[in-house]
Amino acid sequence: MFDKVLVANRGEIAIRVFRTLRELGIGAVGVYSEGDRAALHVAYADEAFLLGPTPAAESYLAIDRILDAAQRAGAQAIHPGYGFLAENAAFARAVEEAGLVWIGPPPAAIELMGNKTAARTAMQGAGVPIIPGTTDPVPTVEELLTLGEEIGYPLLIKAAAGGGGKGMEEVHDPAQAGQAFERAQRQGQSYFANPDVYVEKLIVDPRHVEVQVLADSHGNVIHLGERDCTIQRRHQKLIEETPSPAVDEELRQRIGSIGVEAARACGYRSAGTIEGLLTSDGEYFFMEMNTRIQVEHTVTELVTGLDLVREQILVALGEPLSVRQEDVELRGHAIECRINAEDAARGFLPAPAPVTGYREPAGPGVRVDSGVAAGYEVSGSYDPMVAKLIVHGVDREHARRRMLRALDEFWIEGPTTLIGFHKALLAHPCFVAGETCHGVVESDELAATVAELDGAGGVALPSNKLLQGTTGPVRTAERVRTVEVDGRRFEVRLSEPEPQWRALARRRRERVRQGAGGAGGSDAVVSPMQGTVLAVPVTDGDGVEAGQVICVVEAMKMENEVHAHRAGTVRSLSVEPGQPVTTGQVICTIDSG
Repeated sequence: MFDKVLVANRGEIAIRVFRTLRELGIGAVGVYSEGDRAALHVAYADEAFLLGPTPAAESYLAIDRILDAAQRAGAQAIHPGYGFLAENAAFARAVEEAGLVWIGPPPAAIELMGNKTAARTAMQGAGVPIIPGTTDPVPTVEELLTLGEEIGYPLLIKAAAGGGGKGMEEVHDPAQAGQAFERAQRQGQSYFANPDVYVEKLIVDPRHVEVQVLADSHGNVIHLGERDCTIQRRHQKLIEETPSPAVDEELRQRIGSIGVEAARACGYRSAGTIEGLLTSDGEYFFMEMNTRIQVEHTVTELVTGLDLVREQILVALGEPLSVRQEDVELRGHAIECRINAEDAARGFLPAPAPVTGYREPAGPGVRVDSGVAAGYEVSGSYDPMVAKLIVHGVDREHARRRMLRALDEFWIEGPTTLIGFHKALLAHPCFVAGETCHGVVESDELAATVAELDGAGGVALPSNKLLQGTTGPVRTAERVRTVEVDGRRFEVRLSEPEPQWRALARRRRERVRQGAGGAGGSDAVVSPMQGTVLAVPVTDGDGVEAGQVICVVEAMKMENEVHAHRAGTVRSLSVEPGQPVTTGQVICTIDSG
């Protein structure tokens, strides 16, 4: 057994791995950036080492600094968690070359499956069904248009080195091809340092069904059933469950076999996930392989009773898998909700902020994987996940109702989170019926329900939250107090309206800010969030139409387009790629004269 293992990650996944290490009697070594000095994972680790400044490129992505920390700590192995360097073959090789054990798949498997076009070719050769499209990078828009003519629209452009929903753009007609191609290339370069893209036929309203696989160095490869990850926004998962409401035992065995064959074809070892699309008529296509532990591994753990991180560690030690395929039994139903710092009522805008109050749900069948506590600041420098809420029930309906109960108990004050969104969606008829909820997740209908829930109760509102659906901007400060009347305790929410003088002063400041540069407030295009400008496709003096993209801002690992609110001429453009922006900062003005 290892004496110490360094976890090259942060937040809830670092803490998740630390817990298994402690159960195995292994020392848990953490790492952190300057911005994470007060983070919970730093306090939870047995020892922790500073990597560098807050930006991930100078800390959590700095291979030399991570290896130096491992050597200083005397660690024998490194677990990458997920995200950051988890699927970086060069990092895996560097770990092994430094004489350390890599708790993950072989670098060659990471490299093969990390290149999506090479992976499609390998899977096709192994007899695994792939989505119709290219197996080589598409170099030009002209070639993209030719493919559209050959296989028909809609198409899906994907970053060749991508994963996690990054670098994916839909093309529904030739007019969209140019901008979509440019966005996918830009995201590929930004997130994966590789602008290559390939193209698939876009399967309309499929289910995103993935298979959890485990493989050891003794030739044993098994699957642990499927997870349904269909509920997404911007190709990012929001809710995951197992088993899938659309998969029966016969189909489970078929797609499980596909997963096992895919893992064997790339010489896999450790825990991994074969991601695929399930059509309404039962066709299943390989999409990609995630060569790491998944965010949603938790639901599989609850229905199988296995600790997947423990299996990873034992495999890395050369041990065989602790279970055989015939030993795997799925018991009950599990659902995971990602509690992100996002405002679903405003198009899922990132909402970083200090956590001023925090209380987790508990009780039978409830698990919370979290990396925050009261006093912690959810940073805009990293992904928006605050916590993962996972429940287990005897069947899907039991798990759904248990999740609603747990969401009611979850209290986070400070950042706007997806708690209200999850309550609205889990109560929606489409989710109750086990449908794909296509078109519902980002609909105005659901956004209105979320705004009502966020404003009316269930969880305490953050101080000075702007309530949705009210006439005129009104801010309230909400406080929760416990009182006792005739021996009975009550929890009371006190809403204190903003004083009129303060509201007038605030609105005056907003008008001044929006009117910067001598333009009226209605002329200004402002950034809806804090972040970094990725692209500015317009220049000063350009004519634009209403809805045209003015700039693209990255915040919390998400790209957000800032659009012109009306037709006119761009004036006083004040941003450029690479520049940081703040919430409410004037990007430009639109002169309609």
